[in-house]
Amino acid sequence: MDYGLGVRLDRPFGQAVEAVTAALKEQGFGVLTTIDVRATLREKIGAEIEDYLILGACNPALAHRALLADRRIGLLLPCNVVVRADGDATVVEAVDPQTMVALAGPDGGLDEVADEAARRLTAALAALATLG
Repeated sequence: MDYGLGVRLDRPFGQAVEAVTAALKEQGFGVLTTIDVRATLREKIGAEIEDYLILGACNPALAHRALLADRRIGLLLPCNVVVRADGDATVVEAVDPQTMVALAGPDGGLDEVADEAARRLTAALAALATLG
């Protein structure tokens, strides 16, 4: 099962993070959390990896609809968006909201919410792809 949506950007990591945040905002998502995986691994275990952020993106209206359909869906919220350096480029990947439906089951009432979230995340990634 492919559980992600992604795009590769020919731009430096810092610029990509700003562009991702703006593209998500344009689609109604805010970034609730930012986990700096690189800094955490360096601090906690002395490991070195490329620049790597996990952004916890949330569209409040969609989150509310998902919670009304299934209170346990909070286990899968917010939508994780990864921004990671890959050489001179940056890779941006978002969890496919259809993963929620696959895990919660078809009777969970999440189909429409996942469809809209996927449409919005895909639109954000498509907007990023035009930036290069």
